[in-house]
Amino acid sequence: MKIDEDLLLSYGAIYMDYAAKENIFFTGHYPRYYFQIVKGTVELSNVLEDGKEIILGVFLEGNSLAESLLFTGQPYPMNAVAKTDCTVLRISRTGFLRLLKHDPAITLGMLERLSSDLFYQYHMHTIVAESQPLSKIKSLFDFYKDFIGVNNGRVFKVPFTRQEIAKMVGLRVETVVRTIKKMEQECLLTIRDRKIYY
Repeated sequence: MKIDEDLLLSYGAIYMDYAAKENIFFTGHYPRYYFQIVKGTVELSNVLEDGKEIILGVFLEGNSLAESLLFTGQPYPMNAVAKTDCTVLRISRTGFLRLLKHDPAITLGMLERLSSDLFYQYHMHTIVAESQPLSKIKSLFDFYKDFIGVNNGRVFKVPFTRQEIAKMVGLRVETVVRTIKKMEQECLLTIRDRKIYY
């Protein structure tokens, strides 16, 4: 859910700029702010003990980041890293909660957003649990295509690199590369200028 920028500013939000690859917050830090992306792309990820990175989600303009943790008070179980140069609106937890108390429509929208996030997480767990690489990747593409509203047989330009796909579905990059080639041979997708169209 995108909250109107002027409304956030009226409750004390400020614009923050982050360079590509700069951390916005870290695993273990306690949430003190609501973050809404104004420009750019942000990736939420975890790094496992063996050093393997798992991408939990990629967020674009208008998306907010891990706002559910503002209600629980629990530390972040993930990192947020600017994937590209980003501008983010940041408002204190206190200001954000005050906004929700005074605007029932925003509160309802936030509940809808949190429900959507839960749906996303449930679906991603199902994708990761798939045993076959082709099924994992196809399910990921189908889900994102539907999630962003690309339907009626329209072609979806996959916004992820092969390495990001591997990190999202728990595969090795080499396996993703082989599987995508196989999917191309089976006419399930096309590749133009190294970009995947599904």
